[in-house]
Amino acid sequence: MSNVISTCQIWGDEYLATGIYFPQNRMCRIDNSPRAGGAYCIPEPVVNGSISRLSSEEKARLTTWLIDQRAQGESEPIVSSEIVEYIKNVRSLPIYERADRLLKFINDQSLKIGERVRIYGDFYYSALAYSESTDKTEVAYIAKYLSEKGWMEIAGHTIDDYFSSIVTVEGYSRIAEQAVNTNSSQVFVAMWFNDSTADAFEKGINPAIREAGYQPLRIDAKEHINKIDDEIIAEIRRSRFIVADFTQGADGARGGVYYEAGFAHGLGLQVIFTCHKDSVADLHFDTNHYNHIVWEEPADLRDKLKNRILAVIGEGPQIRRSV
Repeated sequence: MSNVISTCQIWGDEYLATGIYFPQNRMCRIDNSPRAGGAYCIPEPVVNGSISRLSSEEKARLTTWLIDQRAQGESEPIVSSEIVEYIKNVRSLPIYERADRLLKFINDQSLKIGERVRIYGDFYYSALAYSESTDKTEVAYIAKYLSEKGWMEIAGHTIDDYFSSIVTVEGYSRIAEQAVNTNSSQVFVAMWFNDSTADAFEKGINPAIREAGYQPLRIDAKEHINKIDDEIIAEIRRSRFIVADFTQGADGARGGVYYEAGFAHGLGLQVIFTCHKDSVADLHFDTNHYNHIVWEEPADLRDKLKNRILAVIGEGPQIRRSV
């Protein structure tokens, strides 16, 4: 791979390309565009067709989708025509969430507390991506909002090609407030409670979560005297993240799993999606655009899930180390 000037297939902006290549298992080129927040893959018919017809706001939402997919462990998300249609129907992020994302992005660029971060060039493109902005005027508005809140100090001209910023003590507190249940070791498991999925839990999900340093909880294994729906909501609220397995039987989708995953998303909790390969074709449109761990055997699920947890969430407080 050589360093060349390339063009983002979504936004049309030029960038210094260090990561363009054609992997054997993909039917499209991998681009690593800062304007799209990182690497992605778009088949050529989609680039020339539905991508070219997206509005700026839709491209911004697609960029957010790409960033979220990478956060879930998909390093090079594929943008299919189905994903493009999905993007047209999702809502744009509210301004406060866009501000939180920009604040976190800037904080992630600093190596130490109080360090001034210079946003220019590719970093400015990344600031556009992480704040779901369509242009630099929107970044300027969001940066001003962060400054007025006291979460960030800024210098320079935000609507030009450069500004610098320092995350304040109040800003660090804001970032900490947005990190949900970081001290919890509990992982809520949403799945079909059936004899056919017993091994998937006992030999796959359960050991994977424990080996990653967390404590799995299945609501059917908890003794309680309250209404089951109240217990589910309470335990999801207490969890660090949830694992949702969408494997289903002949009688159809498991509505409870969809509900629990959606509720967790609404709380800002990370959801790790899994599904047996025989049920992938039956995934509902509301979730089939997420990066599912597709498994065949419990041992396969165990390895993939453990690796996904460690890559996306990190080691839990109960991790066991050899002495």
